[in-house]
Amino acid sequence: MAETRWLDDHEQETWRAFMAATRLLDGVLDRQLQRDAGMPHAYYVILAMLSEAADRTLTMTELACATHSSASRLSHAVRRLEDQGLVVRRPHPTDGRTTLAILTDAGYAALAEAAPGHVAEVRRVLFDRLTPDQVRRLNEISREILAAMGKQPLGEVSGGGETNAG
Repeated sequence: MAETRWLDDHEQETWRAFMAATRLLDGVLDRQLQRDAGMPHAYYVILAMLSEAADRTLTMTELACATHSSASRLSHAVRRLEDQGLVVRRPHPTDGRTTLAILTDAGYAALAEAAPGHVAEVRRVLFDRLTPDQVRRLNEISREILAAMGKQPLGEVSGGGETNAG
């Protein structure tokens, strides 16, 4: 068995700062969206991924992949969005085993209304604090971390592009 490679003091400090920043950032964005748009951050991400897809439509599998969500968690969220009239689910026309998630006009309108406040909050807590070089490095670092987990950034698994909702 290999010997444990413990984190040195600088790595430990960096790890704890990273964990705090990512956890708190998600909380800040979730609270802002709940307060201003009445939706959790996870629902906003679902609407954003659908808005960027061709015909505002993805299979549930594609949507789970695009949002890095489990099938069961996504199914529950889409059901809630469907109850609100923001998304509809339909059987795939050529594959009866596959379900499509489709962003409705009401869903697109809700996303468009929520996006300016969300983007302002993302800018306030992240991008306005960084130099252009730090943003570039953050992108590189984030992609390396995702690659180590075999993942891509949100939405890169689907094509299309209607919004830049953040």
